[in-house]
Amino acid sequence: MNSKPLVSSVMIFFNAEKFIEEAIESVFAQTYDNWELLLVDDGSTDDSTQIARRYAERHPEKVRYLEHPGHRNRGKGTSRNLGISQAKGEYIGFLDADDVWLPHALEQQVAILRSHPEIGMVYGSSLYWFSWTGNPEDSQRDFRDFVEECGVKPNTLIESPELLRVFLRRDKGPCVFGSIPPPCSVLMRCEVVRRVGGFEDLSHPFQGLYDDQILFVKVALEVPVFAAGECWSKYRRHPDSTTHIAQEMNQHLPARILFLNWIEQYLSKHGIQDVEIWKFLRERQLHNQNRQLEKLERALEKERREVRRLMRQARDMNGQAPSTSSRKTRRLLQRVVGHLRARALGR
Repeated sequence: MNSKPLVSSVMIFFNAEKFIEEAIESVFAQTYDNWELLLVDDGSTDDSTQIARRYAERHPEKVRYLEHPGHRNRGKGTSRNLGISQAKGEYIGFLDADDVWLPHALEQQVAILRSHPEIGMVYGSSLYWFSWTGNPEDSQRDFRDFVEECGVKPNTLIESPELLRVFLRRDKGPCVFGSIPPPCSVLMRCEVVRRVGGFEDLSHPFQGLYDDQILFVKVALEVPVFAAGECWSKYRRHPDSTTHIAQEMNQHLPARILFLNWIEQYLSKHGIQDVEIWKFLRERQLHNQNRQLEKLERALEKERREVRRLMRQARDMNGQAPSTSSRKTRRLLQRVVGHLRARALGR
């Protein structure tokens, strides 16, 4: 019998044929050998389904393929929860199909969890990985999100709920999401993950942006966490990622506001009255709402300028104000009204 604790690696994927093999091979390359890999297909339509099935067929003792009924697309949170429900390991990690673990990741993470039985989660640094393209310019963009730069001294045991204070207090760079680590740098006790209810099945339009952070907040409020100084993963940055697409579509700030609102509801539901946490939360909510309001004001002013331009153009052409039947002007006015309504509703 293997005396090493089993580690369950849950890898969800959706149309990830470009990167999934590299991610899977990084699990096989681990110096820690007692692991299982759960490949959770979130309704892929490309060759990633066949790639995952082949690994499961060739390595049935190590790899399992999972999917939703009818090969449906259910989202990141629901897919990770499917993996959690089937995991057999004492510890569990979440490696996305476009990231990779460094070979020593599991060995070092397991050693920390075994030496600190009181902690429920360990996380370290990640390399924000642009150079995977082979482009010399991209190689200059790589950076490591050192734990200490995120507000925590390396190799520190953080008692609950101090880590949430850190997350809220350090809601800025260099870490892309504040000080909250990417999933590929985290290993947790499976029992703790199940106790807090796993991931949330979010139904809002920004599903997938904050599901991992929600789990980390829930765990950080439940048990102590260890912040290590080691770098354990490469966190790939590419234009098809959920984060990049959200930023291009200006969705990240509204999603951040929803995330902070979720934290408020969770704290209230569980009767958490820590004064400092509530103070930091209110500050972050106000800060992000003001940023959103500024963006709306800029968008409104841009629409107003465009309407004024069209009205001047119409006067120059016709010698009079445009009629209200002007399609283009009417459409622009409708957009302005829509923005005003959205601002009134706090969106």
